[in-house]
Amino acid sequence: MAKKIGFLSFGHYLDIPGSRVPTAGDSLRQHVAMAEAAESAGMDGAWLRVHHFDMNHAAPFPLLAAMAARTTTLDVGTGVVDLRYENPLYLAEEAAATDLLSEQRLQLGVSRGSPESAADGQAAFGYRLAEGEDWAGVTRARADLFRRAIDGQPVARSHRAAASGGAPDLPIRPLSPGLGDRIWWGAGSPSTGVWAGTAGYNLVSSTLLLADDGRPFHVQQGDQVRRYQDAYAAAGHTGPGLAAVTRSAFPITNDDDRRYFAREAGGGDGVGFLDGHNARSGPTFVGSPEDVADQLRADEAVTAADYVLFAIPSQLGVDYNAHLFENLAAVARELGWKE
Repeated sequence: MAKKIGFLSFGHYLDIPGSRVPTAGDSLRQHVAMAEAAESAGMDGAWLRVHHFDMNHAAPFPLLAAMAARTTTLDVGTGVVDLRYENPLYLAEEAAATDLLSEQRLQLGVSRGSPESAADGQAAFGYRLAEGEDWAGVTRARADLFRRAIDGQPVARSHRAAASGGAPDLPIRPLSPGLGDRIWWGAGSPSTGVWAGTAGYNLVSSTLLLADDGRPFHVQQGDQVRRYQDAYAAAGHTGPGLAAVTRSAFPITNDDDRRYFAREAGGGDGVGFLDGHNARSGPTFVGSPEDVADQLRADEAVTAADYVLFAIPSQLGVDYNAHLFENLAAVARELGWKE
């Protein structure tokens, strides 16, 4: 079964002795080069994690546009933009402009966001909850306005409409036709996945699932993906209805691979407690290319997904990740995902 593959990166940088990515500028420039390397290796996407008040990607659109300008077929995406920090109409303008620059290659993941470093980050950005509100409801409302805006629905009134008491008659500009089919909702629980399907989003499943019921991560996530797909179909949507999952996978083909990742071979799921819930994350797949292919083949969520993203060690720099992309593309061919 054909699948798209891409990389997902936090874009970490840290100025310490020996760092290959000491500054934010280094990280941004290296990600442009890594996007070129990913396309050259035959991958389909370059996706960014977005977090505020931390030493990683926070403002994705300039980088997405730069990656798109240096590639021709590669999707550029986010996993995900935290809508607690966003004005939905400004986000709509940025997304449409980036999509036009990329010639309709933007894959925009959005959601309520995950726990973060700042205790009052949204308030610092000027966004506060009113009495009776919660972020789940507010971000879903912002997402609805964002989607209506990118679809070209009027959202503001001209002077003439205002003077006559008329309805909104001005859409945002620019508009990028088809962008609405490439909006993804980040979901960390089965119920949120069902909601995303009913609402007509594509699904980008979280790397960490809440409401852990004790079963292996890939089994729970496989259920989430299938329930999403059922909900999307039951709602009668006509869009693509795609699902994406992320895996950490490191085929061992040289001494660098072995030195960096061999000790992680054979590990299991990670379990813990996050945001008031039991939580579970998946293992890291390490071994020969054939071993990694076998581990991915046995993964229920990977089997059910349309798009598989691979979390990358961006702090190891461009050259190592270019090598990793070649290995991952070879594994994808072994699995029949690519020709």
